[in-house]
Amino acid sequence: MAQINSFKDLVAILFAEQLLPAGISIPANVAPIPGGVGNSLIAALLAAPCAVCQAVLDEPLTGCVCQTCWASIRPITPPICDACGDPLPRQPQSLIPNRQSLGQSPIPSPQSPISGLCAQCVRHRPAIERARTIGEYDGVLRDVIHALKYDGRRSLARRLAALMRARGADLLEEADCVVPVPLHWRREYSRGFNQARELACHLGLPVVDALVRRRHTRAQVELAADRRRANVAGAFRLRRGWPREPNIRGIRVLLIDDVSTTGATLESCARALHGCGASEVFALTAARVVSRRLGHF
Repeated sequence: MAQINSFKDLVAILFAEQLLPAGISIPANVAPIPGGVGNSLIAALLAAPCAVCQAVLDEPLTGCVCQTCWASIRPITPPICDACGDPLPRQPQSLIPNRQSLGQSPIPSPQSPISGLCAQCVRHRPAIERARTIGEYDGVLRDVIHALKYDGRRSLARRLAALMRARGADLLEEADCVVPVPLHWRREYSRGFNQARELACHLGLPVVDALVRRRHTRAQVELAADRRRANVAGAFRLRRGWPREPNIRGIRVLLIDDVSTTGATLESCARALHGCGASEVFALTAARVVSRRLGHF
C-alpha cells in the first residue's frame, strides 16, 4: 500500500482505485492523517464495494478487490504442458514425452515436476518454448481481469502481476526482457490503455514495445476455436524503425498478455519475434482458457 501522509494522498489513492467520483477537489493545505486510520475511515464513510463480489471492502486502500476474492483464485497446478501451460492428465501413462525425447533441446521446468506436451502442442508444434499462467480463465480470476480490462481498474495490474511473477518465476529468471502483446491503435485509443503493458510494467524486467498489430482483428473471444488462428495470422510485425540488433536478435523474450484462449495470438507474436532474430520466446499470462473446453482433449 502506498504511504499516506495527508488527505491529499488519501484522495489520490481513492481516485486511482475508482472509489470516488470525478469532480472532487483536493485542498491544497490539509492536515496529516494519523497512521493506521485511513482504511477504517474510508471503509466507514464510503462503504466501497469489491469490484468482484460487491461486498463492502474492509481495507479499501489496499485495492478495489477484497482479500477473500484474491484468496479464492485457484492456480493451475502441475502437471502442465511445457509449451502452452494447459493442465495435463494426471495418469503417468497419458503423458506425452517432452521435447527432449522428440529430438529437440531439453526444456527445464523447475515449477513442474512432470514435464510433457499436451496432444494439441504435439499436433501443432508451437513457436513458444514455454508458457505459464496464473489459472483458468473462470470465476474470480475472470472477473478481476474484466475489472482491469473493461472497467479501467488499472490498479489491479500490480496485484495480478505479483501472482504472475510467482507462477512464472523460472521464465522471468531466464528472459532478457518482456514484450507486451500490442493492441491495435484503435482499440487502445478506445480503451485508454493496453492491459498487457500494464501487467508487463510490474514484472521487474525491461519492457520492450517491440511489436505492433498491423491490422485490426476481431476479439478472439468472439470467434470459434478453428477461426482464431486465421484471425491473427500475420497480424503482428516488428515496430517500424525498431533496430533488429541488439534489441531482438539473440534475445530471450517473455511475451505478456492478460488472457490466452487457443494461444493463437501468442503464437503469432512469437513467430514475428523469431523472424526478427529472437533466440527464445516464452509466454506468461494472467489466465488461460484450458484446452479441454475447446475440444483439444
